[in-house]
Amino acid sequence: MRAVLCKAYGPPESLVVEDIASLEPGPGQVVVKVVAAGVNFPDTLIIQNKYQFKPPLPFSPGGEAAGTVLRVGAGVTGFAPGQKVIAFTGHGSFAEEVLADASRLLPIPSGMSFEIAASFVMTYGTSYHALKDRATLKAGETLLVLGAAGGVGLAAVEIGKALGAKVIAAASSPEKLAVCTEHGADAVINYASEDLRERLKALTEGRGVDVIYDPVGGGYSEPALRSMAWRGRFLVVGFANGQIPSIPLNLTLLKGCSIVGVFWGDFVRREPKASARDLEELMELLHQGRLKPLVSASYRFDEIAQALNAVLERKVTGKIVVTP
Repeated sequence: MRAVLCKAYGPPESLVVEDIASLEPGPGQVVVKVVAAGVNFPDTLIIQNKYQFKPPLPFSPGGEAAGTVLRVGAGVTGFAPGQKVIAFTGHGSFAEEVLADASRLLPIPSGMSFEIAASFVMTYGTSYHALKDRATLKAGETLLVLGAAGGVGLAAVEIGKALGAKVIAAASSPEKLAVCTEHGADAVINYASEDLRERLKALTEGRGVDVIYDPVGGGYSEPALRSMAWRGRFLVVGFANGQIPSIPLNLTLLKGCSIVGVFWGDFVRREPKASARDLEELMELLHQGRLKPLVSASYRFDEIAQALNAVLERKVTGKIVVTP
């Protein structure tokens, strides 16, 4: 089978596409024939040895995929060859076949395309865990989403609306903000051309925001935190900007607010029952039409460097996928 391989840590251009042996499932495992694989920001980190999980070289990146079951290992129940499934694997999905524990599979709901299925679990799982479990976002509260047009950001906009919040989306261009509005944002801020704090002050009538969802980091984190309401919650989701901000901790004292870390991958590992419940609730929201995942582009395996660089350069709205 063909696979995108990371044989030495480096930039996206260092990845290669090669033929490797087909996979065989062990006990409790399933081999899935990949139709589409979602591209996520952690994929750009794991190939540079900058991510929390460090699979041994060589490995195929790609944390999630959708396809059909090829082979099942001993003891696997509930999945059979030919069944359409989502696999959330952490790595290995940029290949014609991916190996996954059966516990990391979900049946694809009727009517869902492989492309949407391949790009749903990580972004919506992360954002739902962040807003529901970590921030306990309540109906009527105000949510600010930074980097709101990206994969996890757009998911956060939709989930925030589904939970009954007023959602303010911040992004860097009119085109990105138009996408945020289409997906339910109540108000938008172009933080490339507008003063973030002044706009938030005007939009909240000086009260501030209750929850901040920050997958970006960099220079907007501190101004956003300074715009937080009393007892607010600041969600640390990631650092797509490439810069980890240094936050003056006196701000948390003055505002009685919390800075809360969000690590969905470890949440899935440490709290599998809670994670499974979250995914069931997300699928119900999707079934109700309250979530509308956006896949804005598709790339071939031999275009993987272009796909990952588009993510690194923050040119992607919603999600992109790669296909064998």
